[in-house]
Amino acid sequence: MKFLYNANIHTLDESCPKASAILIAGGRIIAVGQKNTLEGLAHGKVEKQDMKGKTILPGLTDAHIHIQHYALGLTKVDCETKTKGECLRRVAERVEHSKPGEWVLGHGWNHNEWLPSPSGRGAGGEGTWPIASELDAIAPHNPVYLTAKSLHAAWASTSALNLANITDDSPNPKDGAIQRDAKGLATGILLETAMELVAKIIPETTLEEIEQAIQTAQPILWKMGITGIHDFDRRDSFMALQSLRARNKLKLRVNKNLPVESVQQANELGLRTGFGDEWLWIGSVKAFMDGALGPHTAAMFQPYENEPENKGILNMDGEELFEHCRKAADVGLSMTVHAIGDRANHEVLNAYEQLRKYESEKGLPHLRHRIEHVQLVHPDDAPRLAKLNVIASMQPIHAPSDMFAADRFWGTRSAFAYAWRTQLKHGAHLAFGSDAPVESPNPFWGIHAAVTRQRADGSPSAEGWYPEQKLTLAEALSAYTLGAAYAANAEHRLGKLAENYLADLIVLDHDPFLIEPNALLKLHATATLINGEWVLQ
Repeated sequence: MKFLYNANIHTLDESCPKASAILIAGGRIIAVGQKNTLEGLAHGKVEKQDMKGKTILPGLTDAHIHIQHYALGLTKVDCETKTKGECLRRVAERVEHSKPGEWVLGHGWNHNEWLPSPSGRGAGGEGTWPIASELDAIAPHNPVYLTAKSLHAAWASTSALNLANITDDSPNPKDGAIQRDAKGLATGILLETAMELVAKIIPETTLEEIEQAIQTAQPILWKMGITGIHDFDRRDSFMALQSLRARNKLKLRVNKNLPVESVQQANELGLRTGFGDEWLWIGSVKAFMDGALGPHTAAMFQPYENEPENKGILNMDGEELFEHCRKAADVGLSMTVHAIGDRANHEVLNAYEQLRKYESEKGLPHLRHRIEHVQLVHPDDAPRLAKLNVIASMQPIHAPSDMFAADRFWGTRSAFAYAWRTQLKHGAHLAFGSDAPVESPNPFWGIHAAVTRQRADGSPSAEGWYPEQKLTLAEALSAYTLGAAYAANAEHRLGKLAENYLADLIVLDHDPFLIEPNALLKLHATATLINGEWVLQ
C-alpha cells in the first residue's frame, strides 16, 4: 500500500477536484482526499511518501501516436531542420558512419518551413521541394530514404529509386503520386501510397528490434508525463505490444487500433472494440480518407491557393467508407478515420450519418466513432460531429507547426482550421494526441499550443493564431485525460484520480495552473506511477 501526502493534487474528478493525499493498493486508487482522513484507511505495510507540496495529475494519454514508428525513429536522422542545407549536413554525417550499400533513413523534413541556407548549400527555401540529386551528391554509395514530417511524403535518392524500380515512366499508384518535373522526370519525391514503393524494399525490422525500440521509448514517454497511448501502427506493432504484455514489459496503457484492410478478417473473427485487458485492448478500425496539408494532398472542396487544378487526393467517398463501417459495426467494432481537408471531413461525416442510421435499423450499439485530425471542417459541417456523437481526435501541436503553411495554401479557410473551441462549443468530445513521430509526443507542448496557438518564439502574435479557438488549460488537460479515456471506452478506469480508478499518475515540480503559458514548454514529470508502481523517479 502506498500513501502519498502533502501533495497538490488535481484529480480531474468533479466530486473532489483538489486533494492533498492519495492512498493506493493493488494497482488501484483506494481513496483520494486529505491526509488526516486517509490515514485511518491505511493498514498493513504502508509505504508513506511526503510529496513536499509537489503537484500530482492523472497520467496523460496520447490519443494518436504511431508507437512503432516513433520508437524506431529515435535512431533515424533527425531531418526537422530550419534549412535544407542543415538537413543534408545531418544526412551526410550519418553517411560517413554507414557502410557502403547500407540504407540511410531519416524523418522530419518540411520543405514548407525551410529558409534559404546561408552557405548556399542546399539552396532553395520555403516551399521548394527537394530533389534526389541533392542526396546523390552526399550519398553516392548509399540509398537514402527520408520521410517528411507529415508522413505523407518521402524524399528518396536515385539509388533508392533504382532499387525500387521506379523510373520516369513508372505509373502512379492508386491514391499516390511519383512527383515529376516539367520534363516528366521523377524528382525523388514520393507522395502518399507511392512512398510504399520504396518503403517495402527497405530491410524489415525484426519483431525483437521493434520490442526493444518500444522499451527504449517508454521511459522517454514517462518523463513527458505519458502513461497511456492510442496506437495507430499496424500488425508488427500489435505483435510487439502483445509480446511485451506477455512478458510484463509493457508499462503503458495501450488502446490498439486496427487498419481498415483488416476489417474483413476482424469481421470474420468477430473481434470487437474493447477486447483485451487493462494494459492492451482493441480500439477502432482506422481508415484514411485523404492525405495531408504539407504535400497538398488533403482533400478540399476548393483548390489550394495558387494551384487551381489541385484539390488534393480523396481516397474514397462516403459510400465506400460506409461499406467498411458496416462490416465493423456488425461485430461491434468502432471506426476512426483520418481526415484533414474540408472535403474529406465532409465525406466521413456523411458515412457516419449513414452508419448511425444503420446501427439504429439493425439494433446495434451506437459505438464511439472518431475522426482523426479534423484539421479543416467546412462551417456547415462543424456541428455534425457533436450531433452524430463523433469524437474529435485532434492534435493541437499541429497548429503551430502548420499555421503559416495553412495560411499560404488554404488562405481564409484557415479561420476554420484546428478549431478546438468550435468543436467544444458544439458539444463534441475532444481527445488530444500528437501523431508522433509527425510531432513530438510531449503533451505539455500540445497543451501550450492549445492555450496559446503560438510557437515557442511567440509567433505569429501575442494573441496567437486565430485566438478565438484557444482553450483554457483545464479544457486542454481534460482532452489528454478524460477525453482520451472516453475515446478508448476506458472512462470508468482512466482519466482521473478517484476511488477504484487505476493508479496512473504523474508528479510535477510546478503546478501548470499557476505558471506562465511559456513555462509549459519546459514542464515534465519528475516521477511517474503506473499501476501503483513507480516507473520513473
